[in-house]
Amino acid sequence: MAAVCALALAFVLLLPLTQRDGGSGGGAGLGGSHLATAGQARADGCEDAQAQKQTLSPSGADGPTIDAIKARTGAKRKLIVGVDQNSYHWGYRNPNNKDKDAELEGFDIDLVHRIAQDILGDPDAVQFKAIPTSQRIPAIQDGRVDMVVRTMTINCDRLDKVAFSAPYFKTGQTVLAAKASSVTGYDKSLAGKKICTATGSTAYAKLEADQKDGRLVSSADIHHTVPNQLDCLVRLQLGEVDAVVTDGALAASQAAQDPTVALKGSAFTTEYYGVAMKKDADDLVRRVNRILVDYRASGWQASYDTWLSATLGKSSTPSKPPAPEYLRKS
Repeated sequence: MAAVCALALAFVLLLPLTQRDGGSGGGAGLGGSHLATAGQARADGCEDAQAQKQTLSPSGADGPTIDAIKARTGAKRKLIVGVDQNSYHWGYRNPNNKDKDAELEGFDIDLVHRIAQDILGDPDAVQFKAIPTSQRIPAIQDGRVDMVVRTMTINCDRLDKVAFSAPYFKTGQTVLAAKASSVTGYDKSLAGKKICTATGSTAYAKLEADQKDGRLVSSADIHHTVPNQLDCLVRLQLGEVDAVVTDGALAASQAAQDPTVALKGSAFTTEYYGVAMKKDADDLVRRVNRILVDYRASGWQASYDTWLSATLGKSSTPSKPPAPEYLRKS
């Protein structure tokens, strides 16, 4: 019965959401303990370990993208943002928050409100659109959203398709499994295990590359992918998979939701979340970077304390992004 309830809850959480008038680099080898901090350079010179630096310098000036957002009238004068609604303490529609009609809440949501305040003068001038992990980039390219703020890792492949802000959070890929499981981390204990990841996630890309290069045991079954990352937790609860690989920040929140699962081993990559926008939305990228300068100084820590300190620890130092660098020129 518990498993059925868990599955039913997931189905509810994954229903499309329209709120307020509308709507996860190289790695350590098996048994290794060091973080991956560098990747191979591509033909264009981009390296995943340096991808977070490929963004534009901050500016408060308006431009065509921001002008178009501000030109929206009436109930449509909102920032349209792709978010998650089932990542606990990140982008989460809390069913127990009856006083606020189960509004979205979490670390990513706080940042969205800050961006809306700066651009439109109202933190609530947001049209949230819940999108699955696999649809983050298409939603930006198709113009369904102005930006995506959804625990989205900055990497070279994605930089070919969308533009990113400077990083606003530091994390790394981690293994999540049942506490009683024989899985001990990203190591030989994954032999013969079924591993779940979200379609289009950096987790799956990492597993695929590592298995091809012999850094992940060949008998690990990595072909269990789902549209939304929370689906992996449900599959783990139902015994359909043996382990989940996802960002440590998300894994810690899922372990807080379900006391029968736990993080196994340490993070085996270093990654950074950024706000994703259209490739040619230069003015919006610059504006978000300016907002992030102020947010890191005042707002970031308070949001961390509210949403993440209970699961990631009182010290936010491991999660703080590095000082931003703005190496993209155009």
